[in-house]
Amino acid sequence: MSDTPVSHPIDENYARRALSTLNQAALAIASELDVDRVLQLIVDSARELVGARYAALAVGDWRVPGPGNVQRFVHSGFERDHARLIAHWPRGEGLLGAIIHGQAPIRVSHIRGDARSVGFPSGHTEMESFLGVPIVGAGETLGNLYLADKIGEAEFSQADQELIQMLAAHAAVAIQNARLYSQVERLAVLEERTRIGMDLHDGVIQSIYAVGLTLESSRLALPEGADEAAALLDTAVAGLNDAIRDIRNFILDLRPRRFAGDVQQGLAQLVREFQANTMVPVSMSMPERLDDLPLPLGRAIFLTTQEALANVARHARAKKVNVTLHCTAARVSLSIQDDGRGFDTTNEALRVGHGLANMQARAEGLGGMFLLDSTPGRGTTVALDLPR
Repeated sequence: MSDTPVSHPIDENYARRALSTLNQAALAIASELDVDRVLQLIVDSARELVGARYAALAVGDWRVPGPGNVQRFVHSGFERDHARLIAHWPRGEGLLGAIIHGQAPIRVSHIRGDARSVGFPSGHTEMESFLGVPIVGAGETLGNLYLADKIGEAEFSQADQELIQMLAAHAAVAIQNARLYSQVERLAVLEERTRIGMDLHDGVIQSIYAVGLTLESSRLALPEGADEAAALLDTAVAGLNDAIRDIRNFILDLRPRRFAGDVQQGLAQLVREFQANTMVPVSMSMPERLDDLPLPLGRAIFLTTQEALANVARHARAKKVNVTLHCTAARVSLSIQDDGRGFDTTNEALRVGHGLANMQARAEGLGGMFLLDSTPGRGTTVALDLPR
């Protein structure tokens, strides 16, 4: 079947049920302000709306030509264990690329039979019928919605296409609202973090430092033979210095840097700030050039390094850290290793406190793997392995 619209009579009962389902989906999507949950709601609603076995939504920078412009790929209908077997999520080629560049719906009965198809990635489920619709708002392409395998039918209908186009219009508004809310929320958080960091640095740290100087002066004023009192004062000064170091580490975690697109520059800046605030030496190894690294991979590497170094500063009490980034034509791997006190990886409370779930979700979202190796008293290694 071609993607040329074909008119079919629509059963009135079907139309009423479909419009009722569409209305419920639109209300649910509009009530959500978290971008990731909005995207997942759109995908789940689209699959339910037209009875598709699979659905997905790609978000990216469509101004970037060729593969690699897909930055987020949210799916519905795949079993979690099966999704892990897929070599990589679609990259904006084939039928998906045709929607991206043509900015018009595409509906076909046999995916592989279409001249624009490029096949499926290794491990991907074979699919037959296909329906794809762009999500456009205020003249900007926000994403592309895809559905596959119409349940009980050989292909998607014109009525299905029209329903998904209506859902896409609601989705565009919801995505824009969620983005604006996220930006406002992020700015508010960053302003508050900056204010707290300045108050801690200019107020609390200086006050603690002044108390430490007073204690050191008191020690010098002690009479000879007051060794016990001198030892107590030394302990108090050491404790204050530890408190100052902990507050500086806390300020470092309060003011996370944003990824500007250059992996080498971003990691180097993270390492410099970490060393300045913790006085812990870092050995860093990375390729000389990373110009061709896709933006989503670069962002994942930067954010994982940022979280891992923050964990070392706050929890590890390490004496040295090794950061290694290795790239091949097919994969990119990151490793952050410290010689600190380590922790029990089976303790779920510690895993949440260290933000490890975020690192794992970030890796799995890009079709990669997140590895954690830590033993109490023997340090911690955080590793990321991603397909290019």
